[in-house]
Amino acid sequence: MTLTGPAAAAPATRIAMWSGPRTVSTALMRSWENRPDTVVADEPLYAFYLDRTGLVHPGRDEVIASQPTDWRVVLAGLAAPLPSGAVISYAKHMTHHLLPEVDRAAFAPFRHAHLIRDPRELLASYARVRAEPVLDDLGLRQQAEIFEAFGGPVVDSGELLADPAGVLAALCRALGVPFDARMLAWPPGPRDSDGVWAPYWYDSVRSSTGFVTETSGRPPAAPLPARLEPLAEQCQPYFDRLHRYRLGSS
Repeated sequence: MTLTGPAAAAPATRIAMWSGPRTVSTALMRSWENRPDTVVADEPLYAFYLDRTGLVHPGRDEVIASQPTDWRVVLAGLAAPLPSGAVISYAKHMTHHLLPEVDRAAFAPFRHAHLIRDPRELLASYARVRAEPVLDDLGLRQQAEIFEAFGGPVVDSGELLADPAGVLAALCRALGVPFDARMLAWPPGPRDSDGVWAPYWYDSVRSSTGFVTETSGRPPAAPLPARLEPLAEQCQPYFDRLHRYRLGSS
């Protein structure tokens, strides 16, 4: 594979992007996958998480069958040599998948970054798939802990949608890789890299061609159901803790 884009990043740049669900995280993964120098991994700890917790998610059995359920095997895969022509690996991680039994020190070599979303918008979107979420489903508490452990740039999904070029350029600078304008648009449709859970969660991103048309991160038309207001209030302090460190768009 011959790279035709800007100068490639240093060899084997391994990015761990942490977010909760419904944060435009899949669109951001599409963005990185559209670079010719990057390979992506979609929620590699998901099967481990479902296997350990016993939680019932859409497509649970399919997910568990599709990935290793041992976090050590997952980490070994993320540290494996990259395919020919690739110099960046990008892993889209859900923060709540990082259960306490996982050795945090194993993640120290990665370049960490964080994607956040206003809790009320996040909850209104998430509740369309799982009607009665709890705090641990959303990952904000865990994300604050991961940020305290590893640091890294913070991206607000609303600001990313408002200024994709500026925010992505700032993110690339913060991660020490060159910005590639091909991150701004991608062909519609499914990807081989999508997890087997894509039919349950990825409808909007599968039809998207860029951040301008990606609607999952925009404020919902309907207000947050009253029953979820207490949960939104629980989430807010964790969101605020990360929000103050978010990247600017310049």
